[in-house]
Amino acid sequence: MSLNATGPDSLTVTIIIPVYNERDTVPTILDRVRSAGIPIHQIIVVDDASTDGTRNFLQALPHDPALHVEFHNTNRGKGAAIATALAHATGTIVAIQDADLEYDPADLPKLLRPLLENRADVVYGSRFSGCKNSHAAYRRHRWGNWAVTKISNIFTGLKLTDMECCYKAFYRKLLEGITLEEQRFGFEPEITVKLAKKKPRFHEVAISYTGRTFAEGKKIRWYDGLWAIYAIVKYRLF
Repeated sequence: MSLNATGPDSLTVTIIIPVYNERDTVPTILDRVRSAGIPIHQIIVVDDASTDGTRNFLQALPHDPALHVEFHNTNRGKGAAIATALAHATGTIVAIQDADLEYDPADLPKLLRPLLENRADVVYGSRFSGCKNSHAAYRRHRWGNWAVTKISNIFTGLKLTDMECCYKAFYRKLLEGITLEEQRFGFEPEITVKLAKKKPRFHEVAISYTGRTFAEGKKIRWYDGLWAIYAIVKYRLF
């Protein structure tokens, strides 16, 4: 699927990929992102102190002017990795792509289209709206994600179906004046609350999803859901 920007010529896209111990999947993710049919200006990979050979693989990559790689010396969490990437992002539009293959880069054109066509300012993917792929891990977490999303909607006034979805894309200018504090998975509710306060045009698109089990490398835990609720209340009220 080919996708070309239909808005101003200045529209460019930065893809952010936080990585932690994804040696088996990061080569595939990079290949699929590059071949997704989107106008990529920049790919930023942030390795969050991987110990499985991911770091060595990234260090050995051939030079690519569109690829920017950052390394954390200690494991700080997904939110910290995204914050590091955002500090180096130069694209008009920023999209987040996990490296574990749960999310298919073939959905990136669908995610970016409303932004490139100036029909939205923020676009979230939704695993609960027409999701094609499923897994036992997905089904077990669905109700927890549903509950956290409902609480988020109450505090933000949004009508999202999947606030915790990794796939998020937005105009980078919306981050002006926003300081991101969450180091781990609290990034999702934090960015949602802080973006919602600016009252941009939110849009949601159905995406495919193939969940992993903990044995396969899934990192989020039940207590991250409780922290998400805390983060929603914290950043909305204070």
